[in-house]
Amino acid sequence: MWFAEKKRSMNLKPLGNNIIVKAIQDDTATKAGIVLPDTADKERPEKGEVVAVGPGKLLDNGQRAPMSVKVGDVVIFKKYSPDEIKVDDEEYLVLSESDVLAVVEK
Repeated sequence: MWFAEKKRSMNLKPLGNNIIVKAIQDDTATKAGIVLPDTADKERPEKGEVVAVGPGKLLDNGQRAPMSVKVGDVVIFKKYSPDEIKVDDEEYLVLSESDVLAVVEK
């Protein structure tokens, strides 16, 4: 008998002031159709959607600082700041909230 294998999803729960981001790829060509080489954006910040948020940084007084980003936010961050991880064939980026440069407003 043939049974469909149910795919298990792993939940990621970042600690402290870390966030999990799913990268959003920008176009590699301009509106005029010019293809940009890989070296053209080496120092540009990256963009991604926040998929998980930690509880916040633990302060000296024992309380947690509130996070300034939430799940679903699209954020801009430095290209080389995140750590790359792979879970269930999906690639994610883990970065500190302090590495986020901006939240893209819709």
